[in-house]
Amino acid sequence: MTDKLRIVVGSDDAGHQYKEALKQDLQSSSLVAEVTDVGVDADGHTAYPRIAIAAAEMVARGEADRALLVCGTGLGVAIAANKVKGIRAVTAHDSFSVERAILSNNAQILTFGQRVIGLELARRLAAEWLTYRFDETSPSAAKVQLMCDYESAAESAAANAAESGAAA
Repeated sequence: MTDKLRIVVGSDDAGHQYKEALKQDLQSSSLVAEVTDVGVDADGHTAYPRIAIAAAEMVARGEADRALLVCGTGLGVAIAANKVKGIRAVTAHDSFSVERAILSNNAQILTFGQRVIGLELARRLAAEWLTYRFDETSPSAAKVQLMCDYESAAESAAANAAESGAAA
């Protein structure tokens, strides 16, 4: 990850207002190299899983460093983003959770609920989020690696089971 972050933003229609405000803040930040918006626009009604998965796939492919997603609660977009291999998405509505999402869990995606927190708090948390970087030499790195290893092992087991079933 470079010093300046490449950020993807996205929302469903329930999070559009906050996404637009947060996008402006991100574009103005000296910590951000670029911001990519995967939707929705003001008249959009795309289902939140499509938006969250599109953003998460960009992060997983290395086209972005992080993503910031907004829906009504923040929960749906986090669940959808976490379906993408290698992604760790969290919903956080307080400073400590935002900090630990990066420093303890190396989460690449932060999600907010527009119906849960106020806009000014969301703006402050997003600004704080930009300042944190995961330390690959920290004690947390081994724990994050355990999650990655499990995900890879589960994928390998599923592939082996599919091959065994096809051979039968």
